[in-house]
Amino acid sequence: MLGLPSIPTFCLRPRDLRRGAVLTIAFLTAVGAGAYTGCWDREEGASAAAALTGAPAAETPREAGTADREAVARAVAEAVAEGKSGKKAAQEVVSRSGDRWGTVYDQGEYAAFTEGLDGHWTGVGVWAGRAADGMIKVDKVQPGSPAARAGLRAGDRLLSVDGHAVTGLAVTAVVALLRGDAGTPVVLNLSRDGADLTETVRREQLRTEPVTVRQRPDGVTVIKVVSFTRGSGDRVKAAVRAAPPGEGVVLDLRGNPGGLVTEAVTAASAFLDGGLVATYDVRGDQRVLYAAEGGDTTRPLVALVDGGTMSAAELVTGALQDRGRAVAVGSRTFGKGSVQMPTELPDGSVAELTVGTYRTPAGRSLDGAGITPDVPAGEAVEERAVTVLGGLGVGP
Repeated sequence: MLGLPSIPTFCLRPRDLRRGAVLTIAFLTAVGAGAYTGCWDREEGASAAAALTGAPAAETPREAGTADREAVARAVAEAVAEGKSGKKAAQEVVSRSGDRWGTVYDQGEYAAFTEGLDGHWTGVGVWAGRAADGMIKVDKVQPGSPAARAGLRAGDRLLSVDGHAVTGLAVTAVVALLRGDAGTPVVLNLSRDGADLTETVRREQLRTEPVTVRQRPDGVTVIKVVSFTRGSGDRVKAAVRAAPPGEGVVLDLRGNPGGLVTEAVTAASAFLDGGLVATYDVRGDQRVLYAAEGGDTTRPLVALVDGGTMSAAELVTGALQDRGRAVAVGSRTFGKGSVQMPTELPDGSVAELTVGTYRTPAGRSLDGAGITPDVPAGEAVEERAVTVLGGLGVGP
């Protein structure tokens, strides 16, 4: 779970890249020592540029603050010809470009990255991100995981992994260091309350349940979506159908780093009867996402959000808020609304480069701004949500 940034994306595994384009709205937190991408598969033959923009790659304009694909590919080819690291050369070009969300994976890392989209991965069981001081911090530890058994805690600072200093590294690079085969050890050097600690942890196959459902004594159904992995959208739909008739629903998206955009759209469809969910652009080419018809449009709904609500989770919240379908309660969301397109490089590595942004049905760009909740709430957020439901005609 040590984490990475969040994504709309057409998301394919490395071996699939030649078969179709990949579009990504990447999110900032990764789950399971791997990265999530708001993605969906697209299997139309052709180059990524032609499939996404309808124009040859050489003719497509480059967004400000993004890396030039051709420049990245040239740097990789030159590095490989000189016996140097193609991935490192690509990372240097992306870094110089100012592409905040651009990143580079080798084949193994990208396979591990996409593995998390199935809800399972090999890792130690921590969610992490970058702290305000620039250090890598542990945001959450999965109960029962190797990290939990070793005593790791939220708030710990990660200093090194197997002797490799991680301060200043991209979170994706830290994720790569944490990945490995199940059963292999990894040495973590940490800082906690000013004291240095060293723990040796063995990697395991881990998985998480992306959607959990519980019914409160007052009849309100709480649907918690921790990430939009495969199948999560249908689980949200099933939970809504199973909720007591006439009772309200709290859709808890707090701490949700995003995931597959197709799953996010399916989840939004549980509460909509068709219509617009979001628009996005790829180098100026406008695209749209629509909800499926037949969702529950009458049941009172509150969406719980916070600063950990990112990317695809923001897409869902923005759609429900703009369509007048849900009241958003909590604190301002993260604000990840740019679109990345993964591209296979000459050495087989994969670069995800920013190509555009997405917008809510009302035309709001959330990138850097996030979603401001209709009802701000700090502590006792769920109780506040139930109170709001009561004002909508549901609740005790």
